[in-house]
Amino acid sequence: MKNATTHVKLLAVAIIWGVSWVAGRVAANEIPPFTAGWSRYVIAVVCFLIFLKLTKQWIVPNRKQWKLIIIIGFLSTFLYQAFFMYGMKWTAAGDASLMITFNPLFTAILAVPFLGEKFDKRLGAGLLLAVSGVGVLAWYSPNVDIPVNERLLGDALIGLSALSWAFTTILMKKAMTGDDAMSPLHLTVWSSVAGLLIQTPATIWEYSQVGFPTGASNEAWSWLVFLAIFSTVLSYVWFADGIRKIGAGKTAFYVYLVPIFGIFSGWLLLDEKLGLSLAVSFMLIVSGVYLAQSKESS
Repeated sequence: MKNATTHVKLLAVAIIWGVSWVAGRVAANEIPPFTAGWSRYVIAVVCFLIFLKLTKQWIVPNRKQWKLIIIIGFLSTFLYQAFFMYGMKWTAAGDASLMITFNPLFTAILAVPFLGEKFDKRLGAGLLLAVSGVGVLAWYSPNVDIPVNERLLGDALIGLSALSWAFTTILMKKAMTGDDAMSPLHLTVWSSVAGLLIQTPATIWEYSQVGFPTGASNEAWSWLVFLAIFSTVLSYVWFADGIRKIGAGKTAFYVYLVPIFGIFSGWLLLDEKLGLSLAVSFMLIVSGVYLAQSKESS
């Protein structure tokens, strides 16, 4: 089959991103949030910069580009990581993997005021479906071993991480157009560098409060390395390659598989519970997101 290797890589990306919710759950329970996010991006940034050098794609942004890159870094690396790591302390990996699918829905909503797109019936219906899915997830999640107030807090924080990434998507679209347009790869690499620098003061403050997490297990640190190398660097490169070879639409399909692998890996590796409510929530949220994203054809 044509582009079979690309499809295999994209399936691997969906699996990696699904398992990443387990990684985040384990790491967040043993490593302080800012320390975890900072450590993840130290590894990721080093790998990204080496990749640019080895592939001869080393391009340093100009002064005008840096202004937007710093904002993107704040949203995508600092804010997203803070919400992600704090959220994973409180909710189940499977539940969180469903909440993050709100990212493209939030992006479609934000495109109305920021990109001048129309809020039509499809977007409204998609929003209603997705919110219904969250309601099912919130009140009927099978992971009842986690107190409902903690799980709701964690789900809300993961939702905020999706919102911060949606803002990032809007800004990246702006940064990839015009005379100073940048490629998705360079935007990701240099915004990661900027975000890492922004994370540093928060990590220093956290260290002054709780110290270095000497009690964290090797398993927690191993999962953090997994997040850095596989979930951040390798998956991004393969995902970007998929967009280049088979197009954004076909590549985006694999994102819808992430919650399935997130729920399954949570059950397999963390003994989380499975239930009909997860399936119902998944169908409602994904259907809502798909409907909202298809609004241009109405």
